[in-house]
Amino acid sequence: MMRLFSICLVIILTNSCKINREHDTNDDILLIEKAFNQLQYASAVKKFDYISKEKIFPRSTDKTGKLRLVDKKDWTSGFFPGVLWLMYDLTKENNWKGKAIEYTQVLESEKFNASNHDIGFKMMSSFGLGYKITNNKNYREILIRSAKTLVTRFNENVGSIRSWDHNKDKWEFPVIIDNLMNLELLFWAWKETGDSVFYNIAVKHAKTTKKNHFRNDFSTYHVVGYNSDSGKVVSKNTYQGYADESCWARGQAWALYGYTMIYRETQNPEFLKQAENIANYIINIASLPKDYIPLWDFSLLDIEKEPRDTSAAAIIASALFELSTFTEYNKTIYLQVANRIMESLSSNQYFNTLGENNGFLLKHATGHKPMNSEIDVPLIYADYYYLEALSRKIKIKNN
Repeated sequence: MMRLFSICLVIILTNSCKINREHDTNDDILLIEKAFNQLQYASAVKKFDYISKEKIFPRSTDKTGKLRLVDKKDWTSGFFPGVLWLMYDLTKENNWKGKAIEYTQVLESEKFNASNHDIGFKMMSSFGLGYKITNNKNYREILIRSAKTLVTRFNENVGSIRSWDHNKDKWEFPVIIDNLMNLELLFWAWKETGDSVFYNIAVKHAKTTKKNHFRNDFSTYHVVGYNSDSGKVVSKNTYQGYADESCWARGQAWALYGYTMIYRETQNPEFLKQAENIANYIINIASLPKDYIPLWDFSLLDIEKEPRDTSAAAIIASALFELSTFTEYNKTIYLQVANRIMESLSSNQYFNTLGENNGFLLKHATGHKPMNSEIDVPLIYADYYYLEALSRKIKIKNN
């Protein structure tokens, strides 16, 4: 019971990876096979008790290199099921589908978890992907319930969904840039149910964030604090960045991905323009290293001493691949940067060798540098967005 997740037993693969090679380029096939072998190493899991509240979802490694597991309430819990769904989608190997179903089902009770905004992260990467791939009607009902839970955190005076309930000594009503990602759940629910409440709340939050989270150069603040009664901005901080006026790399990545997704769902040109402005900051204003893998904060320049963040890089690559499909004007540069990021992430410098780091795909990610948490380690969401970026890259080529 105490070791539900068998810490990465080595699997000798006796069956070849049955990948559909009809359209994929050789390079993309090699990347899929590389990911297949590494994740297969990590996925030797024992059967677990669905009722158990123990920690079963891989998140990272600790300072000793030991696998760090979290329970279903953690904001990252949906990404491991998402990795499994993405591997099934890329390979059509039923082994991935079976594991994805098992881990996804454990998260069902989170559809009622209204304690923070992270329900979108958890449910869309697990049940959302699962519904897209399987059309499981039970998944649909779970997602609709999850969307109803998320909207309970919306404040009409502020025009935003509240992110956290903790740290009340710092923020009365905090909204973080990451919250944009959760809006995808609301847009999905609007399309599935026709209920405009979901759409209106998502758009209102997107516009409020657009108004208050960005500087003149379209770099981002991490946290904006509001007065919940008046809706007025009280504070602007970059809690996970180097300083309040610096640009936290993953926060900027969330913004790019968020407004790209919001344009996809609304077709409102103001959101496309916002995504393009955010991309312009990353590509032309921020200090990107030559290999395009950012330091944990864009405002830092010491490439030798400061840690990189492969999670930010993977999110940016995935977002740029999608953004390239919405514009002809900047299409080429978006694809060039996204492909350059993927080339670097897939190199030995950033991609773990077989069996390394408990079977995670990417190394050199940074979670929360100011809190000295998860620095220069693998992170499950880095792997998730890497695989999503690879999937988007292949689909663009196929089209």
